[in-house]
This record gives sequence, C-alpha cells and structure tokens, in this order.
Amino acid sequence: MAHALKVWPLLTGTIRYEKILSTPHRGYGEFIDAPILAYLIETPNGHILYDAGCDYRKLTDPALLARYFDPMRPQVEPPRMQEEQRIPRYLAQLGLTPSDIDLVFIGHLHFDHVGGLCNLPACEVHVQADELAAARTGMDTIVLADELVNADRWRTKIGEYLVAPGVHAITSPGHTAGHMSLFIELPKRGSIIICGDAVDLEENLSLEIAPECCWQGNEALAVTSIRKLKELARAEGAELWPNHDMAFFHGLPAFPAWRD
Repeated sequence: MAHALKVWPLLTGTIRYEKILSTPHRGYGEFIDAPILAYLIETPNGHILYDAGCDYRKLTDPALLARYFDPMRPQVEPPRMQEEQRIPRYLAQLGLTPSDIDLVFIGHLHFDHVGGLCNLPACEVHVQADELAAARTGMDTIVLADELVNADRWRTKIGEYLVAPGVHAITSPGHTAGHMSLFIELPKRGSIIICGDAVDLEENLSLEIAPECCWQGNEALAVTSIRKLKELARAEGAELWPNHDMAFFHGLPAFPAWRD
C-alpha cells in the first residue's frame, strides 16, 4: 500500500479572535489565541504543502496592516507572524527551497491560508473550482482580492481525488463553498485527517458545532462535513487534526520534528 512518508506541522503565526466565530452561541466575549497552520507533507513523489499562511508584508507594513485588518477589529485582531514563521524559512531548515514544493494544496481561500503564496510564486497550486468561483464574487470578506491575482495560473479541481501516493483530497464544504481537507496515510503511526477550517476546535468535533462563518450561512452543510470527517476517521482508524486549536497544536510534533 502506498503511503505518504512524513508530515511537518508548521506554525505560520497566531490570531486572536472572539471564540463565537468558531463556536456560535458559545464563548461570547471570550477571546482565544489560535494557531495559523500549514503542513508540509513528504510523499514518494515529492513534497506537498497544505496551505501557505498569511502574507507577511501585510502584517509588517503599517499602512497595509491598517488597510486590511483594521476593519476586522475588535472581533478579530491582526495576525501575529514572525519572520522565521514564513514558509521559505521553514523549508530552509530542512535543506529545501520553494522550488522543492511539487504542489501547494489550498484548503480554502481565506487570507490566513492563501496569503503566503506570494512566497511561492513558481509552485503549482491546487484549489477547488467552487472555492475559487465563490471567492471571486467578493461576497466573502475574509478573502482578500489581491491574493487572487494569480488564480488564472492555478489548477482548479472538482471533487475528491488522489493528490499523491497516500494523500487524498476530501471535500468538506460549509465554512467556504469549496473547502477541502486531506486524508493522509502514514507508515508508522497510522492515518491522519487534516481537517482545515472545517474543524477549528476539538469542541467543533465533539459537539458537532459548525463555525459561525459559513458560506451563505449554511451551517447544516458545515455540520454534514464535520460528521463526514468523523465517519471517515472511524472507518480508517485515523486521527482528526483541528486547525485552530492551540491546545491540540501543542500536542503535535514541534518543528523540525515530524509525524510518520
């Protein structure tokens, strides 16, 4: 059976926001610090990056910071990102460069997942056609239009597919129109499911709560995706990895350690 080889969780920054954005009706007035994660996956066919973090320039230039992130206050504070949390810096520690990334798999097009593509200009990018079409409407305020300028070069996909040996693209819409998760088969400790923002917190899994920010308010679709990922995990004996849960993140291998 074909497997992926390794997965490195990469902390590309943190973001502080009111908890009700992840768990509606639970956590009003409570602010949480959440990790912004990307994942580097080594396969027999090369390297895949799931998501790319924020655009570092928008967080370090005061004018850009105010332009893009002041409108989100006070419910969402500007992300915090250090120079060493940029994707190329992580790659360099492993003896890699952006040219060693065979493809970037974008789970969805919100700024904290796609902005860092500016550091990976020559990489092949995969995104769902429904996700890109919805993002281009301008109706999702968490999508920054300038981060779609190279979208005509991306490879749009429809539905589920085999990304690489042991790496399967899983549809999980709801949070966004074309949200995708990854099911990864690993040789030693078994399979994992990178949920992406289909699951922010472990609470979303245990209570089957959709995040407040759902495309066109379709919480039912988001809950259906949560249940789908849970059933896949049960059937395959896989671990579910929520995307913005700080306590869960601290239990993952600390870079440069990996999961295999």
